Amino acid sequence: MKKDVTTYPRIIERIEDWPIYRLSKDRNEFIREIDEFTYKRLIRRHKKDLADVLVKTIYQERIRIKEDPWKVDPPNERSFWNRISKRLIKKSLDRQDTEAIQVAEDILQKIIHRYSEEIVGTFQIPTFRFAQRFLTAFFNRLFNAAVGKNLRAIFRGRRHLYERLNVVGDVETVRELFKHGTVVILPTHSSNLDSILVGYAMDQIMGLPSFSYGAGLNLYNFGPAAYFMNRLGAYRVDRRKKNPIYLETLKTMSNLSIQRGVNSLFFPGGTRSRSGELETELKMGLIGTAVEAQRAMCQTAVDAGHPDTPKKVFIVPMVLCYNFVLEAPFLIEQHLRRTGKENYIRLKDEGTSVRAWLRFVWRFFSTTSDITLSVGQPMDIMGNFVDANGRSFDRFGNELNISDYFTLNNEITADRQREEEYTKLLAERIVERYHIENVILSSHLVAYAVFELLLHENPKLDLFGILRLPPDEYLFPFRAVEDVVEQIQAKLFEWEQQGNIRLAPETHRSAADVVRDGVKNLGIFHAEKPLGFNKAGDIQSSNFRVLYFYHNRLVNYQFDKIIQWKAEEIEVLKMD
Repeated sequence: MKKDVTTYPRIIERIEDWPIYRLSKDRNEFIREIDEFTYKRLIRRHKKDLADVLVKTIYQERIRIKEDPWKVDPPNERSFWNRISKRLIKKSLDRQDTEAIQVAEDILQKIIHRYSEEIVGTFQIPTFRFAQRFLTAFFNRLFNAAVGKNLRAIFRGRRHLYERLNVVGDVETVRELFKHGTVVILPTHSSNLDSILVGYAMDQIMGLPSFSYGAGLNLYNFGPAAYFMNRLGAYRVDRRKKNPIYLETLKTMSNLSIQRGVNSLFFPGGTRSRSGELETELKMGLIGTAVEAQRAMCQTAVDAGHPDTPKKVFIVPMVLCYNFVLEAPFLIEQHLRRTGKENYIRLKDEGTSVRAWLRFVWRFFSTTSDITLSVGQPMDIMGNFVDANGRSFDRFGNELNISDYFTLNNEITADRQREEEYTKLLAERIVERYHIENVILSSHLVAYAVFELLLHENPKLDLFGILRLPPDEYLFPFRAVEDVVEQIQAKLFEWEQQGNIRLAPETHRSAADVVRDGVKNLGIFHAEKPLGFNKAGDIQSSNFRVLYFYHNRLVNYQFDKIIQWKAEEIEVLKMD
């Protein structure tokens, strides 16, 4: 049955008017601004130890080139850093005269410019239009073929990918905010599919202009991906580079682009959640650029003579909710190796296999399992909620002026320590909103209930002991799982009434129906099913580690403290 989906008209019809396109047209000037801003900041911070910073940077880069080269690296990488190193040693190292200082500063400028040229991408309208038409047609054709169960349906159907996407939240308010400032969307990160689905939803459903977004430089190793990302507004992020010059250049790019009104999207968790949990620890660097950009925009408003109406930065948390994640076995193995220091067998990351990815997409299209994108309530950079006109309000409903947070003695001032504290507070607020905006799915609820039953049955074992148990020796009676789900539902309904959680429609059904729906969705994709039914209708698992991954989606809600256990919940099968 075809599903009705609300789609919105474009808020900016002409692509030529999109901020990301205007920035791309001014790319050379933008890079010059990045170079100048980054240079001044690094000189201010490292005037006394600049030579040391350069030596460490050059050393780290030469090690990277030798031990971790990528195909996408420029062909002159080695010669550039060798040349820089020789010049530093010959002219500047261990000297404090004027010439040595000038040489060090010149080397710093060259490194910054190399990084800014690497980071800043472009946005080309013909490429965007081609990608938009091609990908939309491709996914829609694949969707029709999958629903029709054969390739002959590929050209017959008239269904669209957005029928598989549930976008919930106050989309109208987010759309209105584009008139009043810069929108920064911060999604959770579960799968390599995230970027495609978020981009598709914002374009085809929400009617938003393209965002500036970060793409790992490793993705550019694949030629076709590099071609499109180079021309669709992506900025390149090389996670191998940890030196302060690179990190400062990257943060400057984000800061200045937000000030220019370019809407931004990045995953503040930094990478996919390996454990399956909602993010609780966020990367402060790029979040901090939103805070710094807001302070600069307040100063600009003062300089322009309208201090009470500065352009604003709006923070929109977004939670992506999957019933099943393609890379779950690989991700949980990585998480367990890191936390348990165990010698786990290294699994191939299925998310990087084109064949596995297409197989996942086919399974996704051919089932009734939807993906939900929960658009969070928009906030300012202090975590205060904002209305459709961009006005900020405290928790008592009082209107706030964002400039007041940066004002000291009636002047807008830059204070690094203060802004770092604001960044921490904003990160905490985003994490809090992730857990409120999260949409609880039946699969998460049932996985949590079953794994908690397993933990309850084995109180003397630690987590790694639990995960080493043989799954084929455990059977989870349907009624026991139903009882746990029913108890959690009662708390969820209470929270939903209070506005502290979002629930998928199926979680409002009877506990028995929720269990059936959750088990069905978790059994869709994985070869070793985390949950399934036996012939008697009870529940079994083929892989406790993958089950643990899905259980973790709800682990931070502490439902284990409300569950009332009965005398006998799990039947342990005896081996013959």
